[in-house]
Amino acid sequence: MKVLLIGGGGREHAIADAIARSPDAELYCLMSRKNPGIARLSSGFRIASETDVDAVREYAQQCGAEYAVVGPEAPLAAGVVDALEEEGVPTLGPRRAAARIETDKAWARTFMREAHIAGCPPHHICTTPSEIREVVESLGDVAVKPAGLTGGKGVKVMGEHLSDADEVYRYAVSLLPEHGAVVMEKRLVGEEFTVQAFCDGNTLAFSPAVQDHKRAYEGDVGPNTGGMGSYSDADHLLPFLDREEYEQACSIMRDTIDAMRERMGVPYVGILYGQFILTAEGVFVVEYNARFGDPEAMNVLPLLRTPFTDVLASCVEGRLSRLDVQFEHMATVCKYVVPKGYPESPLSDAPIEVADVNDALLFYSSVYEKEGVVYTTSSRAAAVVGIAHTIEEAEAKAERAILGIRGALYHRRDIGTPELIRRRVEHMRALRGA
Repeated sequence: MKVLLIGGGGREHAIADAIARSPDAELYCLMSRKNPGIARLSSGFRIASETDVDAVREYAQQCGAEYAVVGPEAPLAAGVVDALEEEGVPTLGPRRAAARIETDKAWARTFMREAHIAGCPPHHICTTPSEIREVVESLGDVAVKPAGLTGGKGVKVMGEHLSDADEVYRYAVSLLPEHGAVVMEKRLVGEEFTVQAFCDGNTLAFSPAVQDHKRAYEGDVGPNTGGMGSYSDADHLLPFLDREEYEQACSIMRDTIDAMRERMGVPYVGILYGQFILTAEGVFVVEYNARFGDPEAMNVLPLLRTPFTDVLASCVEGRLSRLDVQFEHMATVCKYVVPKGYPESPLSDAPIEVADVNDALLFYSSVYEKEGVVYTTSSRAAAVVGIAHTIEEAEAKAERAILGIRGALYHRRDIGTPELIRRRVEHMRALRGA
């Protein structure tokens, strides 16, 4: 089976690895820069913009792609899936209309409200400064979300990133020229978690729950990033999340897919990523993404026991209900190494060297290879994933693996540690008690 992968980041390296483990797969990739990990797994690759629809269509024809997988959100927004399917290449990824669940947060909230999807927090969609001022005064504590794509870094919360109502107002108004609208939501207090699922438009196959860490520095402080690391547990839950709460999140995702099919007439085929927050009042939807998370893909895809190509074919052919998609019952800890100074003043074009990551996995992200040397860009460089029977053992594997990566790099040592997880558990215990 010839599979074309669109994208060249850490998420796509994890997808490429899953495809390559399938016994019948022949992998090709189109990426904007040469990811050395993906290149080594591929029978061929092309360097081109991942949003260049014509380049994608041409390379799909050249390599004889029978199926395709779109990794990042930008090609989804550009209509790459639509173009590939018009060329007769079934693709794992939602068409542009369905991808609005991620690419237009204002549309997504309106859709959830009108479809009566559970877990939709109180919110207002503002298009003028006066509307923003009114909402800030009425809601008090708010989260501010740009309507469009921002690479996971645009959301700011009062009391965490924004100090007072005036700063909230100024930030929200600054988003209007580029995005046209801003979503103002009631600030929710709790613990965030992610559930990702394969989807064929009717059936969802859920992966283990994962918790990401957005803040740049240890102790969960500093600016938001694309994600500094993440962990999952062997029971597919999380230490602060029970089975009923996990199932509640899955039910919300099922209702969302059903409503999209029935209301839009467009089946959602691809990956649905649900970002949730567990509060004292229950589970709420923070946002949806129309693709795997980065780094969350690196936690779940290495655990996938079912061949990825079987899942891919079942999704695009509408027969996922007949496939038993299974994940190993192991714990994972993913840690990113990032350029020194990231995210505010990152050192770019600096060489890195990978000596030995021992018994962990390595996924290259925002790097490029030139004359056999791997260099950083201004974003996250590479991730290591430890897999073991417990989170503590997986964290130790990941931390040892970091020692095998040399360069002007930084990572959060606290991700997956007993102390950080204990704080999460105590936080939820206090909220439930209150």
